[in-house]
Amino acid sequence: MSTPPKYLDKYADSRRRMLEDHLKGRGISSENVLAAMEKVPRERFVPESRQPWAYADNALPIDCDQTISQPYIVGLMTEALELTGKEKVLEIGTGSGYQTAVLAEIAKQVFTVERHEPLLNHAHKVLDDLGYTNIEYHLFDGAVGWEEKGPFDRIIVTAALPRCYEEYIAQLKVGGLLVAPLGGKEIQTLQYIRKLSKKQTQATPMVGCRFVPYVNAKA
Repeated sequence: MSTPPKYLDKYADSRRRMLEDHLKGRGISSENVLAAMEKVPRERFVPESRQPWAYADNALPIDCDQTISQPYIVGLMTEALELTGKEKVLEIGTGSGYQTAVLAEIAKQVFTVERHEPLLNHAHKVLDDLGYTNIEYHLFDGAVGWEEKGPFDRIIVTAALPRCYEEYIAQLKVGGLLVAPLGGKEIQTLQYIRKLSKKQTQATPMVGCRFVPYVNAKA
């Protein structure tokens, strides 16, 4: 995927500092992830008034009372998916589209679900403008996944869930990985879950985190 030079030129120094300080400096080592996050113009996915802070290691507000996650968390979640370029990935919560772009740089195909129509429309336009052709979009309640497009090699959830829903596990291939923030509304634990068999999973906690709650998520 080619990124317009005008974005690379203006924010190149900020992007390099993000890579060195917020990603490599905090233990992100996957070459695929680092290359993707160096390439994707994060400033395109935040409101214009917030663009000067696009590469700071902070979450930033976007429309519909949602946020774009801080670069470190995006890097950490993407690295945990262990992408090699052959995977079919389901993303629950398109949001700004930034995480979608990072996934699309590495994975074979990305299926992204968002329930807020303004967010999905804006993300779709930005991602189209940047030339991504390996993404499919769905305006829907992602709490039930996207069954007709499954099964998936990887699933990533970008909003807080009280628990991992059974629909996600059912739509994940055996041997596949799911990464999600699980817990209460105020604070969660980022976890990755490997599907060992049709009936068995293994969950591993990563770090504490704070995501916006998934809207209309099942109780």
